[in-house]
Amino acid sequence: MQDILIISGTRPEIIKLAPLYHCLRGSGWARPHWLHTGQHGEMARQMLGCFEIHPDISLERSGDGLCEFSTCCRGLLDQVLSDTAWSLVIVQGDTESTFLGALSGFHHHIPVAHIEAGLRTHDLERPFPEEGLRQMISRIARFHFAPTERAAQALREEAIARERISVTGNTVIDAQHWAMQHYGIKRHVRGRGHLLVTAHRRENWGSDLREICYAIADVAGNHPDLQVLFPVHLNPTVSKPVHAILGGLTNVCLSPPLDYLQMQQALIDAWLVLTDSGGLQEEAPTFGVPLLVLRTETERPEAIEAGCARLAGTRRASIVGQIEALWSDADTYSAMAHAGNPFGDGKASVRVVERLRDALAYEECKREAI
Repeated sequence: MQDILIISGTRPEIIKLAPLYHCLRGSGWARPHWLHTGQHGEMARQMLGCFEIHPDISLERSGDGLCEFSTCCRGLLDQVLSDTAWSLVIVQGDTESTFLGALSGFHHHIPVAHIEAGLRTHDLERPFPEEGLRQMISRIARFHFAPTERAAQALREEAIARERISVTGNTVIDAQHWAMQHYGIKRHVRGRGHLLVTAHRRENWGSDLREICYAIADVAGNHPDLQVLFPVHLNPTVSKPVHAILGGLTNVCLSPPLDYLQMQQALIDAWLVLTDSGGLQEEAPTFGVPLLVLRTETERPEAIEAGCARLAGTRRASIVGQIEALWSDADTYSAMAHAGNPFGDGKASVRVVERLRDALAYEECKREAI
């Protein structure tokens, strides 16, 4: 049995690592241990409960700022990695916890597997700090599990050996399938459905967020029968302008942030998704819901190329124009809705586990030969 350490810190990491954890537990050759860094608190605990995961190791977060968290977490991770003969460290995505986990494994000469490797905008400021973190992780990881061929190509262009890269699909689709099976998620509304909006990214704070809100107000005014659901981030930098601009509109519901299952239900009941979130770009196509990206670039261009999403930018006129075009053009809307999901088929975790099984067995044979 191989002792494998899975490191998570934030809500999105938990979602995308949960199906892999369950797959490893059922593999017969791996003994996965879940470590939570504490980067996210209550949100993370809810998510762990949703996926029936009880962390084996929970670190206590120190400080509110990222620097304080990083300094403390790095020391605690060093202790954990020193205490056990780990065969592998698994990290996902591009958060501070992801980078710290990968760096700790690297310093201890433990192979690092990076889930969702190869996403790139090639602009270190967008998104910040995620683009820089994921590029650095790629320099030290042993196994690179790319969600798409485009992501794998990005890694190859950075001179990462082909044999270290596997195209698996994205485990976020596996998580959706798991949730649908375990919680019976299905469409509850008839007819068009609502406009689902999320906007919280740091690079959109300020004038861009206000432009987005004014665009939503325009659309809500043009279509009084269209219900708009906007789960609002708790950060006052986001919540204050959102409530100031949209709070008085009768067909706009400004709700607290949704938990994972509530968001999946909101997605499947939606007519259209308007978002600056990376994860929703991957999830909405599973339910055949077209998506407009509230950014000028995306590290998930596969959605644009497949036709299930479009870049709307952050300008009021552009956003309104694209929504109105989909409202009035049934054929274009239908083409987007039926484009399929380019990010996976729900079997990414199985592919990752099979690749790791073979690779770690090979490593073990080499050690025994020596």
